[in-house]
Amino acid sequence: MTVAERRSLATYAVEQHGLSERRACRLLGISRSVYRYRPRKKDTDELIADWLQVLAERKPRWGFSKMFHWLRHQGHPWNHKRVRRVYREIGLNIRIKPKKRLPSREPQPLVQPERANECWSVDFMSDALVTGRAFRTFNVIDDFNREALWIEVDTSLPAERVIRVFEMLATWRGYPRQIRSDNGPEFLAGKVALWAEKHGVELAFIQPGKPAQNAYIERFNRTYREEVLDFYLFENLAEVRQITEQWLEEYIAIRPHDALGGLAPYAYAAARVNRR
Repeated sequence: MTVAERRSLATYAVEQHGLSERRACRLLGISRSVYRYRPRKKDTDELIADWLQVLAERKPRWGFSKMFHWLRHQGHPWNHKRVRRVYREIGLNIRIKPKKRLPSREPQPLVQPERANECWSVDFMSDALVTGRAFRTFNVIDDFNREALWIEVDTSLPAERVIRVFEMLATWRGYPRQIRSDNGPEFLAGKVALWAEKHGVELAFIQPGKPAQNAYIERFNRTYREEVLDFYLFENLAEVRQITEQWLEEYIAIRPHDALGGLAPYAYAAARVNRR
């Protein structure tokens, strides 16, 4: 039996059967102070908190200043010190995430290398399965002949996974002289920088908001998007990987490229070797 139920029975015993308050409380096992307690109206702080919670739900981007002025315009007399205290106590402080300061980037001209492994271009893409589950791809191409070296597919591709892809490619191609990328967090991670320094690889970052400075991989991304990601409905990651692998084989061995004089990447590389 709850305290509220015992209080109710004690009241009934006093009013209907003429028991004394002391006797009714003793029989029901509650103190007289509990019996006499009457719920009070919400105090001012609780009322302020209720109003602030309502405003926070309706206007999630409003800060303290806008909420306080709105309350004053509605005729509430509370001063700003009291409202601010309650505002903080209920945890409505909106924390503004500071913008990450990036080092200044000096754009380098986008010049097609004279040989393989001079420069790799890398980038991430995003898509989703038919179930709505999101996944990402990590694309790597060689700028020399636009050869797509690898497309890694998974739901999460942190810096450690990026390094693993680079090491895998290096086992059969060697390390590149340079890797060009945007300013994504995976590339800015200290682990990637340490890996690059260890193997003598230069990390060339484009300027923020200037995707044209990484035009080779951007053009590749567009083709991959149109011919694979937007062309199929994927049931699972295994299907994404299978279709991507089949498409890559055709892309590097058969598909003509206007930028390569109508040759596929493999054929272009072979022609350049024979020309020397």
